[in-house]
Amino acid sequence: MEQILVVDDDPQIREVIRTHIEQSGMSVLEAESGRQAIERLEAERIDVIILDLMMDDRDGFEVLRYLNARRLDTLTIVVSARRQEQDKIDTLGLGADDYMTKPFSPMELMARIRAVLRRRYPVSNHPSLVIRLNHLILEVDNYSLLVDNEKIPLTYVECGLMQLFMQNPDKVMTKLEIYQQVWQHERYDDNNLSVYMSRLRKHLERAQSTWEIQTVRGVGYRLTGAGI
Repeated sequence: MEQILVVDDDPQIREVIRTHIEQSGMSVLEAESGRQAIERLEAERIDVIILDLMMDDRDGFEVLRYLNARRLDTLTIVVSARRQEQDKIDTLGLGADDYMTKPFSPMELMARIRAVLRRRYPVSNHPSLVIRLNHLILEVDNYSLLVDNEKIPLTYVECGLMQLFMQNPDKVMTKLEIYQQVWQHERYDDNNLSVYMSRLRKHLERAQSTWEIQTVRGVGYRLTGAGI
């Protein structure tokens, strides 16, 4: 049974999330502060954290830094009232797998929990998936991208995006198509997409790749470059 940790200083929000998770057949733990969340992480096996950012006694950013420092592979969905794009950039940079803003739909949160779990634990008997595109090599199961033999670690969402683009080189993928394929739900978030595309571009630029993520204004994005 998957175990979900709900971290929020508002008991009513924790209650709403806990009720929906338990109705889905998963186990729930709660924490009202970042300090309590870290204590839970040290004592329990946690599959997914639902994490608020603004809390007393160690905030959500400190929890993300703790996960990074311990190299824990716990999936993290941030649910926060903070709406600035920089907040999303900072949390994704610390390894968060998804970001939702308050107020939020509990049903949509459940869909996102199921989506990140499917990406982590795919039901498949196929061998490890490796995608090659000229000088790009994506090791899907290891969440890593090799650019001219330089290894770039990816988050789960970044890996899903690169898989989609590398399997459809130079094809314009609409924003809705991207969300349906990677996030596995039917509404897209422009800010989330722009943050993730910025992160993918930086990965490729740092590795001095000839591939690039292009914005097709008003439509979506595509991967284009050498060999096209």
